[in-house]
Amino acid sequence: MTKKKRSFEPQTISEVLGELIDQKNIKVGITKVRVEQAWKTTMGASVSQYTQEVNFRGSTLFVNLNSAPLREELSYGKEKILRHLNEALGAEIISKIVLR
Repeated sequence: MTKKKRSFEPQTISEVLGELIDQKNIKVGITKVRVEQAWKTTMGASVSQYTQEVNFRGSTLFVNLNSAPLREELSYGKEKILRHLNEALGAEIISKIVLR
């Protein structure tokens, strides 16, 4: 990680937080949390209760479900789910969904 020269110019809090969030490690973590929240809100409480784990790596969303019939049903609508999740996130963040 390269160090930037210290700036002694006054900055607003939003500028400082924006610089902090733009760091790669923090940005990846925030994206993971946003994707997990988008899954819960987009899919609703009925699907969330059967969801064991939601992982986001690279641009792939891995979802562990504890109901085989639900997994099968959701697999038919992966493209629609993908579209709704990316709309909820406001960007094309997820490119693939893997249901396990």
